[in-house]
Amino acid sequence: MPVGEAGTADRGNLISRRDFVRSAGAVGVATVLLTAKGFQPPRLYQVTEHVRPVRGLRQRTRAAFLTDLHLGPYLDEEDLARWVSSAIDLEPDLVLLGGDIVDSRYRGDLTGLVRQLSRLTAPLGVHAVLGNHDHSRFRRLDPLLEALDAAGVRLLLNGSERVREDLVLAGIDDLRVGRPDVQAALGSAEELGAAGTEGDPALVFLSHNPDVIPEMPRSPDLLLAGHTHGGQVRLPLIGAVVTSSRYGRRYLDGWVRAPMPAFVSRGLGVTGVPFRYDCPAELVHLVLEPA
Repeated sequence: MPVGEAGTADRGNLISRRDFVRSAGAVGVATVLLTAKGFQPPRLYQVTEHVRPVRGLRQRTRAAFLTDLHLGPYLDEEDLARWVSSAIDLEPDLVLLGGDIVDSRYRGDLTGLVRQLSRLTAPLGVHAVLGNHDHSRFRRLDPLLEALDAAGVRLLLNGSERVREDLVLAGIDDLRVGRPDVQAALGSAEELGAAGTEGDPALVFLSHNPDVIPEMPRSPDLLLAGHTHGGQVRLPLIGAVVTSSRYGRRYLDGWVRAPMPAFVSRGLGVTGVPFRYDCPAELVHLVLEPA
């Protein structure tokens, strides 16, 4: 359901958002702006629902997945408050934050972030991973880590947590500019019983960047990622020019069938340019069923 301002072929390593903005210049932006159909301002978003069976689960689990918030020059606490309210309305069992919580150009003091994220509650907790913009904004992560802790958000930093008898969460630091350690995260999950064998709890793995998918030494039961923004701007007849993925459009958005079950969200925020085109922002409601 849409929420307004009030409330495959692999093309290889496509250009970065920054290079796209520079090269497109006024001509590319004007072309988009002149074609009103498909234009989405940054504060327009959808709540999308996806039902999926997951091996290892013994009971239905509803998760709110919010990624790529990009608090900064284009989106602020008011926007975050709307997203949080939408997540609360879902009454989820679990809340997951997929990184890029702030934009690299964020200049706030994080009090608004703490104020709004503190409103999020769920029986299985609120958990997060970090993205490349979080690292770019905070070279020393302490202020952001302290803010997340104050808001009651548990950070999955190359580790895992068993949130229920039949469910283990694991997550890594940002693949591009962080210090990701997939082996450490998977090893931690195995110590908690999620080794991928019959009778083990489900393993849900969080990575801001979907490029980790082909590099995983073993498949989790579900991997969640963001980062690509779904392209953010999908031009007529061309599609997504920018994906910020070394694999081009292979992991652009939505469900990934192989080599493992994965979902890539288009995210909620914007970066580079203050709009989306033919690529609406989304807050994802995952309904995970026992397989």
